[in-house]
Amino acid sequence: MKYLAIDIGASSGRHIVGWLEDGKINLKEVYRFANGAQSKDGHLTWNAARLVAEVVNGLKAAAEQGYKPDYIGIDTWAVDYALLDGDGQIIGDIYSYRDDRTQKVISAVHRKIPFGQLYARTGIQFQPFNTIYQLYSDKKNDRLDGAAGFLMLPDYLNYMLTGVKKQEYTNATSTGMVNASTHSWDGDILDAMGYDKSLFGELSQPGTVVGTLSAEVQRQVGYNATVVLPATHDTASAVLAAPIEFGQAYISSGTWSLLGVEQKTAHTDEGSLNANYSNEGSIGFNFRYQKNIMGLWMLQSIRKELNNIPFTDLANLARGRLGGYLVDVNDSRFLSPRSMSAEIRAAVGRELGTASLVRTVYDSLALSYKRAIEELEANTGAKYSSINIIGGGCRDALLNELTAKATGKKVITGPVEATATGNIIMQMISAGEIQNISSARNIIKNSFNISEVEA
Repeated sequence: MKYLAIDIGASSGRHIVGWLEDGKINLKEVYRFANGAQSKDGHLTWNAARLVAEVVNGLKAAAEQGYKPDYIGIDTWAVDYALLDGDGQIIGDIYSYRDDRTQKVISAVHRKIPFGQLYARTGIQFQPFNTIYQLYSDKKNDRLDGAAGFLMLPDYLNYMLTGVKKQEYTNATSTGMVNASTHSWDGDILDAMGYDKSLFGELSQPGTVVGTLSAEVQRQVGYNATVVLPATHDTASAVLAAPIEFGQAYISSGTWSLLGVEQKTAHTDEGSLNANYSNEGSIGFNFRYQKNIMGLWMLQSIRKELNNIPFTDLANLARGRLGGYLVDVNDSRFLSPRSMSAEIRAAVGRELGTASLVRTVYDSLALSYKRAIEELEANTGAKYSSINIIGGGCRDALLNELTAKATGKKVITGPVEATATGNIIMQMISAGEIQNISSARNIIKNSFNISEVEA
């Protein structure tokens, strides 16, 4: 059987076909498209119609290359969503989490429910872009008045492929409105915020079948397939592909760095609250107890300002400079500055050459990992001898070396295509071709290049 992972990130989307052969997972990229938030009426938004069109274009491209998948799964970033009217049509734009519209409503939300109470109920760390704040901005601007449906972005894309509305669990937990004990929408939070409960339906676990392609989509792509829910939050999919035992430390490294461990129950204690650790949902109602760190976004932004020079050139610049300057990579000033380079120089308080600027980001990221792993050990009472770095960021040898040195841990890297792999293995489990995640992780160890960096 053939499986198609549609993995959409903030800067690009990819369609990757996967299949099992001789006990190994094989991957083949069949389509890629550029993505990015657009500026419209003073706000950052996503072009929903274009995203849908690119999803369909990738399905057509797969067939043109000889791959007609039996199953399809979509994952994207978290927190962003579509509002639908009574006819199932999208209302307005899908706002980007990097838009600053929530800044005006955060204090109002916390007056209705103090953040300590929100955290105790949901276990979700504070981020200014969490869905609970985005929805309250909608409410204050009357966008919720005509809303009859609410779908997280991957759920919306599934709906556009199948005509079926399903709300997937792992992505829903990122909203800050799912109860960590009941694993369903928290009615008390919805009531306090004045959100219409009818917008929030039953949550489905990864592996659930959504439906088959609609007649119109079949006409466009030339075949039918079954759409399955992977872990639709891309980080949730990536962590499922980490070749680790349950409870071992990981970093999902990309635009964001997510450092954490899988846990059976949520940690909503004061230490976790103060460290701003999150408890995001995983399969089987487990949790990813993790910290959100700004990640490679800062390097990506600098690279864009340098006419998109290769990442290897950035790393070589940094290797040629000794450290000396540090910034707090999680400072909100770095979320969406006009110029990342200028913002870093302002934070340091002096003019830096390009090499020193890039080295500052590398050293600051490694330090943030060190602090996060120390918080993780303090809050879980466990010691971690290694960290498995997965995702595109695991190809950055310099960052891997600095991470090992800063944390004192053995760093294990790979797989690179963690998100697409995690997406595909959930489809394989749904189809019955793989038994469970433990079996899938053993297959992954034998399918991809996994290497080690000693501290």
